[in-house]
Amino acid sequence: MSNSDKQNQMANAIRFLSVDAVEKANSGHPGLPMGAADIATTLYTRFMSHDPQNTTWPDRDRFVLSAGHGSMLLYSLMYLTGYEDITLDEIKNFRQLGHRTAGHPEFGHAAGIETTTGPLGQGIANGVGMALAERILNAEFGDALVNHNTYVLVGDGCLMEGISQEAISLAGHLKLNRLIVLWDDNNISIDGPISLSDSTNQCARFEASGWNTLKVDGHDQDAIAKAIEFAKASDKPTMIACKTTIGFGSPHKAGTSKVHGSPLGAEEIAATRKALGWEYEPFVVPQDVLDAWRLAGLNSAKKRIEWEKRFAAADASVRAEFERRMRGDLPSAFDQAIIDYKKKLSEDKPKVATRKSSEMALEVINGVVPETIGGSADLTGSNNTLTSQTKPITPDNYHGRFVHYGIRELGMSAAMNGMALHGGVIPYSGTFLCFSDYARPAMRLSSLMGIRVAYVMTHDSIGLGEDGPTHQPVEHLAALRAIPNHFVFRPADAVETAECWQIALNSTKTPSTLALTRQNLPTVRTQHDDDNLCAYGAYELATASDDAKVTIFATGSEVEIALNARTQLEAKGIPTRVVSVPCFELFENQTAAYQKALIGNAPVRIAVEAAISMGWERFIGENGTFIGMKGFGASGPINDLYKHFGITAEAVVAAAEAKLG
Repeated sequence: MSNSDKQNQMANAIRFLSVDAVEKANSGHPGLPMGAADIATTLYTRFMSHDPQNTTWPDRDRFVLSAGHGSMLLYSLMYLTGYEDITLDEIKNFRQLGHRTAGHPEFGHAAGIETTTGPLGQGIANGVGMALAERILNAEFGDALVNHNTYVLVGDGCLMEGISQEAISLAGHLKLNRLIVLWDDNNISIDGPISLSDSTNQCARFEASGWNTLKVDGHDQDAIAKAIEFAKASDKPTMIACKTTIGFGSPHKAGTSKVHGSPLGAEEIAATRKALGWEYEPFVVPQDVLDAWRLAGLNSAKKRIEWEKRFAAADASVRAEFERRMRGDLPSAFDQAIIDYKKKLSEDKPKVATRKSSEMALEVINGVVPETIGGSADLTGSNNTLTSQTKPITPDNYHGRFVHYGIRELGMSAAMNGMALHGGVIPYSGTFLCFSDYARPAMRLSSLMGIRVAYVMTHDSIGLGEDGPTHQPVEHLAALRAIPNHFVFRPADAVETAECWQIALNSTKTPSTLALTRQNLPTVRTQHDDDNLCAYGAYELATASDDAKVTIFATGSEVEIALNARTQLEAKGIPTRVVSVPCFELFENQTAAYQKALIGNAPVRIAVEAAISMGWERFIGENGTFIGMKGFGASGPINDLYKHFGITAEAVVAAAEAKLG
C-alpha cells in the first residue's frame, strides 16, 4: 500500500466509525466527519503535538472542534490515536446515556476533549482564548516551556454566527499567530446550500481582520499539509479554507443537506462502503490501519518527552511556579492577604461603590496572584478592572495582564473560557450587568464546563441613574441565578466584595459573576471576622433586640436600605433583624438546619432588591413582601428613581407595619 493509499484508508477509518456510530444511535451528524476526515488525518498524523497517554501535558497543541455537531470526528480521532477514555465500546454507544461520547463534545467527559462545543461559533472564540493564554505564558516562561499551536476546525455555521467576527477581529488585532483555523468549506447548512442565506467572502472577511488566508482542496492531504506548514511559520493567525464535500463518499447524499444531521441509512452506507472500497464490518478498523493511527499517536508523544527534558533543565523555582499555575492552585499567601485586607476595611469603613470596592480588592489580589488576567469590554474606567499590576497586553507585548477586549462581550466571555481551559491563567473581565445578555451563552458554557472564570458586571440596578432603562438591569440577576453551577454575587460593601472575590478565585469548578454598584455604599461590616461570611450565601448582619417580628432580606445596595428600615422599626418597638444575601447559590449549599435557622420564624418577611422578585420566594415564602422592581426602570437621578419605584426604608417600614396590623 502506497503512503497516499494508507493516508486515504486512515481517513476512511474516521468516516466509517462515524457513519456506523450515527447509524447505530439513529441520531447524529455524519456529514462533517465524512467531509473533514482528510483535514483531521493530516493534522493528527503530521502536525499535532499531543500524547494520548498523558492528556494534560501542558505544552500540547490544542484542537477545538468548533463545529461540535461533528463530534464523531473527534471521538474517532481519539479512539484511533489511543486515548484510553474513548474505547470502541464508547464509539458503539454514541449519544447514549452514561457514555463519554455525548452528542456534542463535553469537556470533562473524556480526557482529550479540550472544550465543550456545539453552540456554533463559541469554539473559535475558545480557540482565541487558548492562543492568547499560550502567548501570555510564553512571554513569561519562554519557548522552552510554552510553545504550541491552537487548531480550530470550523464549519459554515460557526462563521455565520456573529461571535466569529468578534473572535477573529480580536485575534487578528493581537496577532495570535499560533492560532490556525481550518474551515470545512462545504457550502451546506441544515436548510440546504449556504447560498440560501449567505454570500459572504469569508477569506476577505478574515483578511480584513488581520489574518492570512489560504485555499486548498480539503481532500488533498499533501495540499492541506503545505498550508499548515505555511500557517505555522506566519506572524499572523491563519485561516485555511479547505474545500470539501459534505458526506464525502456517499453516492447519493454527498454534497447535500441530507447528510448533515441524519443517519445515512443501511442502504446508503452499503453503497458508500462500496464507493470508498471499505470492505469491513461496522466498527471494524483493519489492524494495519489501526496500527498506523496508533503509531501516529506514539510519534506525537515524542515531543512531550523532549519537553520534559527541557522542563527538568529549568530552574527549580521556575518549575514550581509553572506547575502551581497549571494545577490551578492559588499562592499560599492568598487567603491571609484577604483576611488582612478585610480587617483594614472594617477599621477604615470606606464609603465607595462596590465597583470601586472590587478595584480595591483586585489591587490586593493582583499583587498576590500573578496569574490573574484582567480585561474589559471597552468599559475599563467604569468596570474598574484595571490595577497597578495589570499593564495592557498588546500585539507586540504579551507580558501584560490586561486585555482590551473591545465592544465584544460574547467574544470576550468565550475567549475567557478558552483561557481558563488552557490553564496557567485566571481570567476576569468586565462589562455592564445589562450586557450580560450579550455574554450569557458563554457564561452558560462556563457553568456547564465547570471552570473558573470571573465576570465583573457593574452598574447593577436602577442605581446607575440617568442612562435609563436601556442600561438598567431588572431581570438580569434572576436570569443569571437561573444558570446551574454559577455563583451570582451581589455584595453590600467593600468587605463583602473582598469576600466574594476570595470565593470566586477559590472556586475552581464554578464560574462567578460579581454584580457591582455605580453608587457609593457605606461599610456595613464594621466588626472584623476572619471567617468568610459571604461563603454561607446569606448571614445575619444585624440582630433583633428581642424575638424578631420582622426579618428583612437584602442584597447589594439595598442592604443599606434594610438597615435604615431596621433602625426605624426598632425605634417603634418592633424587633427587626437584617439578613444579607450576597449569593443565593451558596445559601442553597448550606445544611437544611442552617437554612432554616437563618430564615427564622419572624411572622413578617420582607425582601428588598432593585430587581424583579423571581427567586426571592426561597427566603420570604408565598406570603412575604417583596420590595423591588415590577417593570423596567427610567432615566433620572438615582435618589429620584429609588423614591419613584418605592425602594426606600420608609416603604419597608410601611410594608412591615401593614403586615403586623
